[in-house]
Amino acid sequence: MDYFLSDTQREIRVLTEKIAREKVLPARADLDEKEEFPTEILKVLAEVGLFGVYVPEEYGGLGGGVLELCLVTEELSRVCSGVAVSYAASALGCYPILLFGSEEQKKRFIPEIASGEKLAAFGLTEPNAGSDAGGIQTTAQWNGHEYVLNGTKQWITNGGEAHIYTIIAMTDRSKGARGASAFIVEKGTPGFSFGKKEKKLGIRASATRELIFEDCRIPKGQLLGKEGLGFIVAMKTVDNSRTGIGAQAVGIAQGALDEAIAYARQRVQFNQAIVSFQAIQHMLADMATQVEAARALVYAVARYVDSGPKNISKESSMAKLFASDMAMKVCTDAVQILGGYGYMRDYPVEKMMRDAKITQIYEGTNQIQRNVIALQLIKEAAGSR
Repeated sequence: MDYFLSDTQREIRVLTEKIAREKVLPARADLDEKEEFPTEILKVLAEVGLFGVYVPEEYGGLGGGVLELCLVTEELSRVCSGVAVSYAASALGCYPILLFGSEEQKKRFIPEIASGEKLAAFGLTEPNAGSDAGGIQTTAQWNGHEYVLNGTKQWITNGGEAHIYTIIAMTDRSKGARGASAFIVEKGTPGFSFGKKEKKLGIRASATRELIFEDCRIPKGQLLGKEGLGFIVAMKTVDNSRTGIGAQAVGIAQGALDEAIAYARQRVQFNQAIVSFQAIQHMLADMATQVEAARALVYAVARYVDSGPKNISKESSMAKLFASDMAMKVCTDAVQILGGYGYMRDYPVEKMMRDAKITQIYEGTNQIQRNVIALQLIKEAAGSR
């Protein structure tokens, strides 16, 4: 289905599909096995301008939005979600600056991210603060001249590889979540270092590391917005990015469906291809319907986000929730269709199943998404009385 994409959006999708097929596919297995960051592939994406698809033209981008970002993320995820999340996480790190940065901050940092010259990352999660952002322990104390950051961020995608980080830290712990603030921190800043690279179940090509701050001094000009806005910065950022997780999930599921169909057509049992068995046909029909339903929701929400400022928490949570649950089911069914082969690393569906799982967890677990959706429904019902 075309989903009424513009000519530019179709060109973005076709270009990304070409790069995924020609550059990502041949390297996919090695990147996963060696847990190798896809530096050279990201350079190719940068060269053709895909890092800037969601960035306004005045900051060096192509002037698109969340939908364009979703199209690129989906096509990359269809082949390798580890590569896709390395690309998309740079947008996650950029969004706080795009949404809350001053004009000076935007002009200083965003063009380098939009060109792909520098990667970005977003630092919210900590050992004791994930879904509970109010539990952040990292502090940023003003000493009269600059902010001094101390603390540790955990499980940060692009950690160590990115050059620009947007960090949420507490400037006034007595205010709880309202005491959090957001900062831009550059790689190489004294007092800013990285922990070990995590070994993960899936998305192994992506880099996931701790961010460690030890008396890391940050000038006032790198505070985003004003003190106390950190929680709002974080929530508005994930409101925009959760649709991208939905697109990642759709891409993974579509890739698994592609592999299941191809295998079922060539696998012969009882003197006929297993695709002729009604049990397999019904599984494929359900998988395809689920993928298309999720894609329709993700694209609709992306367009809604791009249509202007509004409360998008419920809709972005729906896109992430529905698509990620769908991806886990479709990938599990794909493994089942391939049988014993599906469990082997020689076939990509086992990787896709591993990759799909994280989409139900990061940027807010699906249990948290259900909380967000339900609370918004209750508010809307109360407001309509």
